[in-house]
Amino acid sequence: MKDTAAIRVEQLTRRFGQFTAVDAISFHVLRGEIFGFLGPNGSGKTTTIRMILGLLPPTAGTIYVLGHAIPQEVAAVRRRVGYMSQKFSLYQDLTVEENLNFFGRAYNVPPRTLRERKAMVLAMAGLQGRERALTRTLSGGWRQRLALGAAILHDPDLLFLDEPTAGVDPVSRRQFWELLYALVDQGKTIFVTTHYMDEAENCHRLAFIHQGRIVAQGTPQEIKATQMHGEVMEIEVSHPELAVRVLKGWGVFDEVALYGKRVHVVAEEVAQLEEAIRRRLHEAGISVRSALVIPPSLEDVFIARIRDRSSSGVDPNQDG
Repeated sequence: MKDTAAIRVEQLTRRFGQFTAVDAISFHVLRGEIFGFLGPNGSGKTTTIRMILGLLPPTAGTIYVLGHAIPQEVAAVRRRVGYMSQKFSLYQDLTVEENLNFFGRAYNVPPRTLRERKAMVLAMAGLQGRERALTRTLSGGWRQRLALGAAILHDPDLLFLDEPTAGVDPVSRRQFWELLYALVDQGKTIFVTTHYMDEAENCHRLAFIHQGRIVAQGTPQEIKATQMHGEVMEIEVSHPELAVRVLKGWGVFDEVALYGKRVHVVAEEVAQLEEAIRRRLHEAGISVRSALVIPPSLEDVFIARIRDRSSSGVDPNQDG
């Protein structure tokens, strides 16, 4: 029976001397889904991708990509995989068309097929008419779409995107995700790393990694429903930064964090604390415009999981 997983990783570990960058992580990526690998910078995301691609040998653990063991059988999957790095991997002094020609030849795409694939990529990325533009003159959003196009010129089954929206404006980020959904509709599997928690909602399934360990995984809905202890109250106040200091100093909340211009507090049955919150903030000279119990965001859950695992000593690679 055909394996439904495009990627299987079991107890994957990578050490650099005494430093453990990736610590016995396990997960799988289903064929035809967008799998999000989330975590802050330095958490082990890029190291994990490099091991899955066969660019870096693991210290321990097993990796299967499209049914092949990695790194032993990496040659068997190389042409079936595309990769887009966070630096977009483009030559800035080449034109749009010259970049596509270069990557097409690097992937050994036959000339006739390359002409057809270039036309498809230019249409997909909205770059028709810009073929002769120097890449360095393009905006971040255009370069991002060009890099994605270059990564799929050879029609890969599996696409790795490493921080693909870093430094790109919100509109371009939204347009980029629309392109990713179109690729999934064509049967592609996408593995994407990001530190933007709002983008996680666009993924079919997720794994959160922190300090080399997975702290939660599942669909966005599953993670929010099962991995959050306590309720979240969002408070709109006149002086958010001061409110955070006041509420942290109170010592009754599991978490107090600033989200834009609003404050999130986490506690069991937090609604019962609303009047006391208003009173304490009023005494500090802070007016409260609203205080509402809201569903947790994925960022709320991520922060809570880090806190819970750090305080309990539970193995963060265990699901649940």
